[in-house]
Amino acid sequence: MSGTYNELYKGLNDPDPSRRLQTAEKAGELIRSGKIGKEREALGEVNNHVHTIYSFSPYSPSLSAFRAWQAGLSAVGIMDHDSVAGAAEMYSAGKAVGIATTAGFEVRVSMSGTAVEGRKINNPDSPNIAYMAVHGIPSQSIPQAAAFLLPVNRQRNLRNRAQTEALNSLLRDYEIPPLDFDTDVLAISRAAEGGSVTERHILYALAQRIAEVAGKGEGVCRFLIRQLGISLGDTLSCRLKDPENPHYFYDLLGVLKSAFLPRFFIQPDEKECLPVGMVIDFAHSTGAIPAYAYLGDVGESPTGDKKAEKFEDDYLDELIPELKRLGFNAVTYMPPRNTRAQLDRLSTLCRREELMEISGVDINSSRQSFSCSEVMDPAFAHLIEATWALIAHERLASAEKRYAFFDAQNPWAQDSLVSRIKRYAGYGKRMDPRRPEAIIEML
Repeated sequence: MSGTYNELYKGLNDPDPSRRLQTAEKAGELIRSGKIGKEREALGEVNNHVHTIYSFSPYSPSLSAFRAWQAGLSAVGIMDHDSVAGAAEMYSAGKAVGIATTAGFEVRVSMSGTAVEGRKINNPDSPNIAYMAVHGIPSQSIPQAAAFLLPVNRQRNLRNRAQTEALNSLLRDYEIPPLDFDTDVLAISRAAEGGSVTERHILYALAQRIAEVAGKGEGVCRFLIRQLGISLGDTLSCRLKDPENPHYFYDLLGVLKSAFLPRFFIQPDEKECLPVGMVIDFAHSTGAIPAYAYLGDVGESPTGDKKAEKFEDDYLDELIPELKRLGFNAVTYMPPRNTRAQLDRLSTLCRREELMEISGVDINSSRQSFSCSEVMDPAFAHLIEATWALIAHERLASAEKRYAFFDAQNPWAQDSLVSRIKRYAGYGKRMDPRRPEAIIEML
């Protein structure tokens, strides 16, 4: 059976999107016939924040949908940085294998002109720049979102080229051959298909170059410690000393992102990180749901690439009402990343301001599991409910815009947030994931 899965993984991650979807259809047939999936445990779990090859990840949208299904999830959401290039594929692959899907994008915005201007918000690299997510984009609005993000990516790549040059000036001192942005960085992205290029692409190319020169294993560790002055703990040392480690370059990338990226990082400007109000207005115009991405003070990072650091917790009581005033409809967060006390406080403030709560754990490394048991804690039952409401919102709004959850013309616009979530979640749970478009018939 492992051979069957390996063959599916290969096809689902094929460079050609059409071959990926053909494989997804094949996987669906195998699932329905009972030839695979007998060992699968349906957990009822959900994850609305999975990155794919269209920003940075080892997984295509098709493979993401299948791996999420295989892990027992009932719903999965694509959430690429500055890109919706994989949204249609995720939807089609989800239908094929029988898992509900949502589509959105993650973007950085300028908070200038707001009550929190100039502060460190939820971005480890840039004060005054915040991460936000645009969730639940109706299908007919995907081309509009792609056009909106195109100039953002153009500006980002100007900065990416400059960062690569800044990195090369450092590499000369370490006798590491320089990186060529086009052949070493751009070539490992999906920019030609509408994907984005991030600092992770630069770091992945750098990780490969270091391994080529220093040698995987002990050589890389010596280079990091002696040449770059990076301290490695026992766990990372063990992982990087093993040249057979299947996650080697993702582990090395994590080290470089945390300890080396600041040495050549160039701050983005407002041409790349648009004003927050502009992005919120755009989201509303498409029927999507703009959500602030809560980070909170960080202790231990689940992806290993964020150091312990303080973020918005000291002024959260001021921030959440400001988000509501700005036009945000939701707050999204990752239960494994924060303490229960942090999330209880956040949830209380969201309920006070009638902000929807959406969960998700960012998947962008081969080391991460698609399953996240923390989400199944009864204390987070409202996050499962909100996911099904999000799914119903996206599918209903794809049929008719007035059914978008926060649309002014929504038939239930006067109902409380809790009541609307319950109504939409009911539709989402009854929806057939292989025929999601039929949800409109429930109305």
